[in-house]
Amino acid sequence: MSAPTSALSRRSLLLGATASAALAACGGLPSAPDIPMDASQRLRAANRIGWGATQSQLDEIERVGWGRYVERQIKADPKATMPAPVQARIDAMGISQGNLPSRVWAAESFRRNGDNKVATEEERIAARKAYQDAQGLAARETGERQLLRELYAEQQLLEQLSWFWFNHFNVHQGKRDIRLLLADYQDRALRPHALGSFRTMLGAVARHPAMLRYLDNDQNAVRALNENYARELLELHTLGVDGGYTQRDVQELARVLTGFGVRVDPEPAKIAPRFEALYKRDGLFEFHPARHDFGDKQLLGRTIKGRGADELDEVLDLLVAQPATARFVCGKLAVFFLGEQPPRDVVDAMAAAFLRTKGDLPATLRPMLYAPQFASAEAPRFKDPHVYLLSSLRAGFEQRELQNAQPLQNWLRRLGQGLYDKQTPDGYPLTADAWNSPGQMTLRFEVARQIGGGAVALYRPEGTNTPVPLPDLKPLRTRVEPTLAPATRTALAQTTTPQQWLTLWLSSPDFMYR
Repeated sequence: MSAPTSALSRRSLLLGATASAALAACGGLPSAPDIPMDASQRLRAANRIGWGATQSQLDEIERVGWGRYVERQIKADPKATMPAPVQARIDAMGISQGNLPSRVWAAESFRRNGDNKVATEEERIAARKAYQDAQGLAARETGERQLLRELYAEQQLLEQLSWFWFNHFNVHQGKRDIRLLLADYQDRALRPHALGSFRTMLGAVARHPAMLRYLDNDQNAVRALNENYARELLELHTLGVDGGYTQRDVQELARVLTGFGVRVDPEPAKIAPRFEALYKRDGLFEFHPARHDFGDKQLLGRTIKGRGADELDEVLDLLVAQPATARFVCGKLAVFFLGEQPPRDVVDAMAAAFLRTKGDLPATLRPMLYAPQFASAEAPRFKDPHVYLLSSLRAGFEQRELQNAQPLQNWLRRLGQGLYDKQTPDGYPLTADAWNSPGQMTLRFEVARQIGGGAVALYRPEGTNTPVPLPDLKPLRTRVEPTLAPATRTALAQTTTPQQWLTLWLSSPDFMYR
């Protein structure tokens, strides 16, 4: 453990780094702030900003400096291509073909044929199977694409935040046709805004069919009020459970959300002439004014004049401007990156930036990314299963391309953190006590043995017996061993094969934290 820095010193450094970052962002500095780091700090910082440090990532941080590396990560392009072989696999997936409405309508046609009373029983069974197969394939491909991005993208901060925001705005793949919607939800509602505007992302989520389906808002209408989405929008997405809203606010927000729904049928909706100018459709999203409550609403002390879909934008602006939203969102971000007890001064600086910029995420993240605590060993964060598995593979198999993502998806499911498997809208927990039980550790040690043995199931082409030799681990050992606790170094020194060394390192207390 490094010597603790005094609170005054940390605060001074944080304020200095924050001010420098703000000036740099405004063009007031010729370059990003210079933040010196030794090798151990670079390793911790790389482990925290992404899905696990690689040698190439550490080399880049050393070459350009932490400040410039952070600025490059913050300016990530969500549409940037991956390394050519990986990008080719993504481009060949069904989820990359055509557009969402056509893919969903094709699958929906199978579902409707499965209910066709004119068809034979065999035809109905075949149609139902085709519908389930289409849903299953879409979810598997979405999962594989996500894991490939997390393993091989240079824009590691973007990939971390894409996971974080999906978890924050969680939907469950098992409900209705959400498996068909996952890829588009990631690519249109979350990733473009993960390092952009929280307010814009909130609006994109509110109009995406995945969220409207998951929290039943597509059934919310003026004469059949459904409060599910309104409640979670306040409690989980913005203000937080102690954010000061009331049951009346939930009901009023549900009234604002009436008419926001999903239309799969490509045929135009039937609309009364008096509503035609207010009807909106974008892909599968639909705002149908005939289902909307046009009365005035009272929300958080403000009167929202009833006028149609534009009411929601006024409400989202109001929610993002609330100090409770800034505290809740920034506190959650800080826990995700820094652990369960993030420094108060860091969270306060993030929340102040969030409020000042109306939810600009680069401005919000800079106080944390430039804080001395980001690379400090004082409060390591326990890895959840997803971080544990991805960091294992990025460390041990950096130059090797994943051939079969299914075993990795299966490990995540066995460890309790399967992709798109969290049924409740609160997402997976971010605290250590959810993931460090004896049962969890036993499963991790089992996975560590398989990865230490070469992770053959992941790197061998499916359906072949091609030998998969273990990579040369000498560079990894040289990089890692000086940072380990004495007891871990002693234990690793007694191993006699690279397989034993990798298995034991992945099972060590040192590797469980980042």
